[in-house]
Amino acid sequence: MQNPRQPAFLFSLFVFLSILFILLGGLLVLKADIHSLLVLCVVSTSVWAVAGGFSFDEILEGMKQSISSASSALLIFILIGTLIGSWIASGTVPALVYYGLELLNLQYFLPLGLVICSLASTATGTSWGTVGTIGLAMMGMGYSLGIPAPVTAGMVVSGAFFGDKMSPISDTTNLSAMSAEADLYEHIRNMLYTTAPAFLLSLVTYYFIGRQFVPGGEVDAGKIMEMQEVLAHQFELSPWLLLPVITLFTLNLLRVPAVPAMAVGSGLGVLFTVVFQGKGFAEALAVLNDGYHHVSGHALTDKLLNRGGIQNMMWTFSLSFIALCLGGVLEKARFLEVLILKVLERIRKARTLGILTLLTSLLGNLSMGEVYLSIILNGSLYKKAFREKGLRSSMLSRYIEEGATLTGGLIPWTTAGAFISGALGVATLEYLPYTFLSLFNLGISVVLTGLGIFVFRNRES
Repeated sequence: MQNPRQPAFLFSLFVFLSILFILLGGLLVLKADIHSLLVLCVVSTSVWAVAGGFSFDEILEGMKQSISSASSALLIFILIGTLIGSWIASGTVPALVYYGLELLNLQYFLPLGLVICSLASTATGTSWGTVGTIGLAMMGMGYSLGIPAPVTAGMVVSGAFFGDKMSPISDTTNLSAMSAEADLYEHIRNMLYTTAPAFLLSLVTYYFIGRQFVPGGEVDAGKIMEMQEVLAHQFELSPWLLLPVITLFTLNLLRVPAVPAMAVGSGLGVLFTVVFQGKGFAEALAVLNDGYHHVSGHALTDKLLNRGGIQNMMWTFSLSFIALCLGGVLEKARFLEVLILKVLERIRKARTLGILTLLTSLLGNLSMGEVYLSIILNGSLYKKAFREKGLRSSMLSRYIEEGATLTGGLIPWTTAGAFISGALGVATLEYLPYTFLSLFNLGISVVLTGLGIFVFRNRES
């Protein structure tokens, strides 16, 4: 008799397809609000879970567990809001933009920006911290060059997720290796076979795209000077204002957890707002919640700087919260697990197994809305299959990282996608076509796996 606690394959497939139908149909056809669509998915999936033999209390417990597993990410949403708001009000972000426009070779802005964001994310191990700090400054420089915001945002996301994927101090890098029971440094070395060519292709692509916005190789110096003048008039600028950035990066390099490190960064932002910008302490504290607001009359500067604060992150926070509830129901009711295990029964070739792992890691993000959950689920489900096929555990960790980590910021309702959109002010689906590192990396991985190139087996196999 069918175990009522384990849903049937066709029933699980129906539930999963219904979620995709609601989300994609609602977004692309009806242009509906994504929060409302996710709530509808939570309700419908819960109904199907009850029909499968689960009680409401069990479903609620699944939601709680999912939210608990991502509680640090949710708290970081709040702290990123305070960090952005306080660093703008203090003059730190304006200083990054001002001095960056003087030092950066603007004819090569996009490829150099990719390198800078990649170095920052690798050094700190955090894509979110890179997006919320260096990434925000890059957006300002891109505005001054006349480069469309989605293009600059795509470059920032590419660089940010390079380090999130390759850094030995990145949480997703360590989690992928741990979930697959792979050696961390073997995992990183294995990823180089797909990431290195993807990075080089991205550099070349960003170079040629950037040339489209710098006619004849000439930069519009007047536009740059105009933004610098507005920033210098609006803020008291000094190299000392870069200290909060240096402090945050130093704390990250010292492996200080993200939450206290960002709290320190926000605190320095408040202090510098009082000391350098001459604001009252109460006004500086208000920025933590309300964000920075000032109308300079310069459209690009106002678009860049009027943001931040806890309230500015509530759209992102609520979206992620609902997505995590949906992921909790799916995991508790085992819908996604049943689908993967059923497909695994039919896998005969190692190459097919690798491509399937990439696909289900992506589907994990689509359905559960959280990279961590997708990494853990796919790692636990595929370990035995990879051993049976004689594949190294670092192959599993590589596929999980490429399918989950690299796509986390490309889906509007994941915690990563929602955060990036909120921090940079660009819709996820708008910057997605320009995230060349992620797109190239996925394509290269599929092609190489299909050809059997750089697919490593255990020596005894």
